[in-house]
Amino acid sequence: MTGSFREVLETLAGQVDRALDDLLPAATGPLEEAMRYSVFAGGKRVRPVLCLLVAQVEGDPDGSALTRALPAAAALEMIHTYSLIHDDLPCMDDDDLRRGRPTCHRIHGEALAVLAGDALNTVAFGTLAEHYPGAPGARLVAELARSAGPGGMVGGQVEDLQAMHQPPDQERLFRIHERKTAALFRASTAMGALCVETTASRVEGWRALGQQAGLAFQIADDILDVVATTADMGKATGKDAAAGKMTYPGLLGVAESRRLMCEHLRMARVELEGMKAAGGPIQAFLDYLEIRTS
Repeated sequence: MTGSFREVLETLAGQVDRALDDLLPAATGPLEEAMRYSVFAGGKRVRPVLCLLVAQVEGDPDGSALTRALPAAAALEMIHTYSLIHDDLPCMDDDDLRRGRPTCHRIHGEALAVLAGDALNTVAFGTLAEHYPGAPGARLVAELARSAGPGGMVGGQVEDLQAMHQPPDQERLFRIHERKTAALFRASTAMGALCVETTASRVEGWRALGQQAGLAFQIADDILDVVATTADMGKATGKDAAAGKMTYPGLLGVAESRRLMCEHLRMARVELEGMKAAGGPIQAFLDYLEIRTS
């Protein structure tokens, strides 16, 4: 990844952070403090940045597409952060560290962590309804609800928990990744296109690209849990195997998992080529996914 693209990622992530600061309630009480603690704990803002990049590629070159897409990008990050808060709870993955800081429940207690996640979930959908009135907002709400709900992220987390200590099953593992991680990537690309009200066929094309990018991202996460350090990742590593979770490195080994990750990225690039869009920033984003180390 070139230095210039790193700067693009940092710039867009900074714009997402400013939007989040404006959209989230002020830290006037313990709930709001817990929400902000987790949202502003760091993170690369991969999903909202992807949303913004697609909006820029599909929208007007004068910058209005980015401005229009920022509330949707912030809503995506709210949903992602709520899922991390809940994933880290003792009844789920039981993690003490997230994004290099103690997890929300370690600082604010389990009950408040649950409620902070709940609140981020509702603020996300409220943000979409308020900033995209009428049919565009309805389409964005439906897209995010499908991807984050029982047919997507939440359902994938359920199956991930159910698969612990079960015999290795590559088909089941694909379903888990498709729902737990790829679903929110599909939402990211589709919502970027929906923000600029492009055609249904192009939204579907971006959705397909997001699917492949999300699958590659999760495989990379599984690999990094094996080969990276806690300092690299900002969270405990090596926990998946210890917890008996089904992962691609556990099923196929690191080398074959990396090959599969690259195949999903190749398929994402094929989707991008089929879109016939000025997709340089998206290509650079896919290159970033291939080489990331944290």
